[in-house]
Amino acid sequence: QVQLVESGGGLVQAGGSLRLSCAAFGRSFSTYAAMGWFRQAPGKEPEFVAGISRSGGITHYADPVKGRFTISRDIGKNTVYLQMNSLKPEDTAVYYCAAGNGAVGLARNEYDYWGQGTQVTVSS
Repeated sequence: QVQLVESGGGLVQAGGSLRLSCAAFGRSFSTYAAMGWFRQAPGKEPEFVAGISRSGGITHYADPVKGRFTISRDIGKNTVYLQMNSLKPEDTAVYYCAAGNGAVGLARNEYDYWGQGTQVTVSS
């Protein structure tokens, strides 16, 4: 059974940094074609944040986080990361890790497995 477990969320002041981690259990990240991060703010639809290919050679970022967030993965540790710098109050959301068998997509339905989410709160 595949399980993705996020960690690293918390409360941070605007301008601060957090690093989210997503560990995979039951199946190696090396067998997924793509991993991604999505987020959902209160009262809003979930949105794509960042995605990375299995090789790490392809990455995609949503416009609001470009230049501030970096996605990476460590196949040996079966973990994908989201480094978040220069955080803003509008980054406040529950962040979800996802893994899929297709291309690095921007849509939720392009990913097959999901974690439970980790809360990120940015105070002004």
